[in-house]
Amino acid sequence: MDMQRITISEAARHQGESIEIAGWLYNLRKSGKIVFPIVRDGTGLMQCVAVKSQLPEDVFETLKNLTQESSLIVRGKVRAEARAAGGFEMDVEGVEIVQRVPESDPYPITPKEHGVEFLMDRRHLWLRSQRQHAIIRVRHEIIKAVRDYFDSHGFTLVDTPIFTPAACEGTTTLFEVNYFDDDKAYLTQSGQLYNEATAMAFGKVYTFGPTFRAEKSKTRRHLTEFWMVEPEMAYATLEDVKRVAEEMILFVVGRVLENRQPELKTLERDVSKLEAVSAPFPRLSYDEAVKILQAHGSEIQWGGDFGGADETILTQQFDRPIMVDRYPSAIKAFYMQPDPERPEVALGVDVLAPEGYGEIIGGGERVNDAALLIRRIEEHGLPPAAFDWYLDLRKFGSVPHGGFGMGIERCVAWICGLEHVRETIAFPRMLYRLRP
Repeated sequence: MDMQRITISEAARHQGESIEIAGWLYNLRKSGKIVFPIVRDGTGLMQCVAVKSQLPEDVFETLKNLTQESSLIVRGKVRAEARAAGGFEMDVEGVEIVQRVPESDPYPITPKEHGVEFLMDRRHLWLRSQRQHAIIRVRHEIIKAVRDYFDSHGFTLVDTPIFTPAACEGTTTLFEVNYFDDDKAYLTQSGQLYNEATAMAFGKVYTFGPTFRAEKSKTRRHLTEFWMVEPEMAYATLEDVKRVAEEMILFVVGRVLENRQPELKTLERDVSKLEAVSAPFPRLSYDEAVKILQAHGSEIQWGGDFGGADETILTQQFDRPIMVDRYPSAIKAFYMQPDPERPEVALGVDVLAPEGYGEIIGGGERVNDAALLIRRIEEHGLPPAAFDWYLDLRKFGSVPHGGFGMGIERCVAWICGLEHVRETIAFPRMLYRLRP
């Protein structure tokens, strides 16, 4: 009779049963007439126990000499073992080798220390390690939580184009591509402008997809291709934008703490830092933030944008994310609504993650007056013809509206406690990294 195939994550439901697991050899320990193959299947690790006296000789020898990352189907009985990873072990009854990694060309990533460049060149294999596996699992949880938050709060998911005819945040950081008949197109920096159109149709929307920034930056916070969630809301003020951003972050952090404790443990994440994330988030004006920075030795002057070091200083003053609003209009995008009581600042907000992780959310109110928008487009040196459809939104039923964008990779880096965003996505794209 064929044995039932299960995943390692399902082992608790099959205690005392003989089953089979299909996976790969993660590691192998030997102790005389017993070998301990550790098998992974993508859902977890299972230590197996193969006793020479209880197996045909060829089966025991096959396991004893098996090479790392060989693929196999192992059959046996599941039993509880508190000391084992996952709390269960399998007593091996049989094995089928699907593909044996040759000893002449062994698996290149071993338990010893490897340099980051070595590992990045073998990213397609590095993803099999426990640490990388944990990060991608947390990323999955964050993305699911983001979707669940918006889906349960009346937002409609509307996908926006990746090919765009013009910039939404200036032309210097765009990837230009050839379109048909010698036309030029650009890879999107943001779905926001299209989101504003869909918000006027659906009220509350969000888009979730890849975005591209051709910044020649090599910092630990930058990728050239990253994923961003961008909600947009009709009839929304800056305070509405802040409220939704705060609610969403609390929801996401709560979900990760609820469902990904094993992964956070693998990453040696101090979960008390995440448990401290609660409402309300401290609110600072740009003016107040500049004073704090100057008091801590920063050379920032009013009117300058915050660098990574400035954001680190600010976030180290608090144990949870902070919101900084009303930055100078001159350093914000053309579509940001000026404060009517103080036009030199914009009704925008950045959310900075604690522990030095810096900006994870940027957003605010959008310009809703057609004449002002035309003036801002011209001031930024953008081609007005490319924004005719965008200006239509101010002609046909314009309303106050706003939204934000959150980069998933920066959020993952913060929640996982990572030093660099390159580990937050399966195949990172950076200034000097386009492979594998």
